Amino acid sequence: MITTASDLHIVLGAGPAGTTLAGELARRGHEVRLVDRSGDGPAPEDVARLKGDVGTVDGARAAIKGAAVVYHCVNVAYHLQVDVMPGIQDAVLGAVEAEGARLVVLDTLYPYGETRGRVMTEDTAWQAVGAKGRMRAAMDEKYLAAHQEGRARVVLGRSADFVGPNVLNSTLGGAVFPGALTGTEVYGLGDIDLPHSYTGIRDVAAGLATLGEHPDGDGRVWHLPTAPARTTREVLQLIEKKVGQPLNTVVKPKPVPFGPFDQVFMDSYAELFYQHTEPQIMDSSAIQEAFGLEPIDLDTTLDDTITWYRDFLAARR
Repeated sequence: MITTASDLHIVLGAGPAGTTLAGELARRGHEVRLVDRSGDGPAPEDVARLKGDVGTVDGARAAIKGAAVVYHCVNVAYHLQVDVMPGIQDAVLGAVEAEGARLVVLDTLYPYGETRGRVMTEDTAWQAVGAKGRMRAAMDEKYLAAHQEGRARVVLGRSADFVGPNVLNSTLGGAVFPGALTGTEVYGLGDIDLPHSYTGIRDVAAGLATLGEHPDGDGRVWHLPTAPARTTREVLQLIEKKVGQPLNTVVKPKPVPFGPFDQVFMDSYAELFYQHTEPQIMDSSAIQEAFGLEPIDLDTTLDDTITWYRDFLAARR
């Protein structure tokens, strides 16, 4: 395994998480490259956006050449994840093994499966029975095995559902804020009176960047900084007050198409609908205490998200 003394941080994936992370790393003074398959979109200040394909080990090695730390924030269309994501993992893991870079992985809560409302910590058992949960658990086991066997240095950061500027494809994203601002339908799923953790996208970035700067955290799963859980109804009531008009809330008790999510997406999402029929409470105290991180309060996140969506909708008009 090659070793590197560079301070080049390479973020794979230019979605909301990857783009926000690249900006956070640049603000912290690192040299940053943001890599995705197109390479031609906008990038945060002081970040170079480049084209790269991490579907093969050779492509991934070319994309991360010279990196000290690589951040895996790549995702694919929801219905393709089980078939495609393990191959991307193999390519990225093979590349960091060969190039000697550390690997920070953006992860999900899916491996835990149904928890019957118990608070999720890093010690919660992995009991997923659905295809996506089992796929994510198998991938995480492979990442941690590579670290334990000395083949790569790896750390995983798990997030709850995203919320924040640039976040569209989330149950607290494009399904809520456009309707809240225009007076059209706002969607909730399952039982909106259950507590549900939402991770601010800037907290995702801060948590991953911190893990990238602290190799002493390697070899394990961390929960990224997340504000205390609120019921989804409480969150919608906060949004209602902030936009200054009643929300036209429509609750979908079953996984059917709604808002920006079509039939293909919802058919694929159905196995995870338990996230809306039992409490989803994520505890992030471990990373907060270990590295002195504090999540942004939900009020601030909602204010900033509403501002972003106002600009986004105005630009579309």
